[in-house]
Amino acid sequence: MIRNFLTLLIILTLIGCKNDKQTPQEPISQDHSHELVALMQGSFDSEIQSQVDSTYFNISLHMYPIWKDKGNFLYVEQALSSKQEQPYRQRIYEITRLNDSMYNSAAYTIENDSLWIGKWKTPEAFQELTLDQISKKEGCEVLLKRLDADYFKGETGEKTCESTLYGAAYATSEVEIMEDKIISWDRGFDAKGEHVWGAEKGGYIFNKLD
Repeated sequence: MIRNFLTLLIILTLIGCKNDKQTPQEPISQDHSHELVALMQGSFDSEIQSQVDSTYFNISLHMYPIWKDKGNFLYVEQALSSKQEQPYRQRIYEITRLNDSMYNSAAYTIENDSLWIGKWKTPEAFQELTLDQISKKEGCEVLLKRLDADYFKGETGEKTCESTLYGAAYATSEVEIMEDKIISWDRGFDAKGEHVWGAEKGGYIFNKLD
């Protein structure tokens, strides 16, 4: 009887040990959208780069969150730093998460964009701008990959972003986003793939000012 009791005790102990083993858990999915938006927002310029290399202009770049109740949207304004009252680009960017490491930055043009010049200083003003007053630039999305903490890198699709600026057929964008700067290389190409506008040596280096 003692032998049977010991055998039963050993069996119960083995069963208990087996049940104590924890099943490996699936990795917790993480959304780094807020990290990306935090890196992108603020005021930047390329003054340092323009002083080192005269082929680059001193460009100002302002990106500030709007419509916080609708998602991750940023109003974007670019101009020569000496002519900030005359921006050459005004956009709204929408950041969405594709998976743990990939994010999509879609670009929208703004109806009557001249009415919004300088409104990056008062982002709350965009509550008066509605979604039907903006138009998505199809094919011009930048796919960004999170390579490390506070570091994202990406580009547009191949020949997907149509452009007619200066005789171009399509445009490309390559972007690196870091804690203290953004490197952006926008270029236009004609139907033969010949470069027709944009920096030739590499991207503009926008250092964060605030």
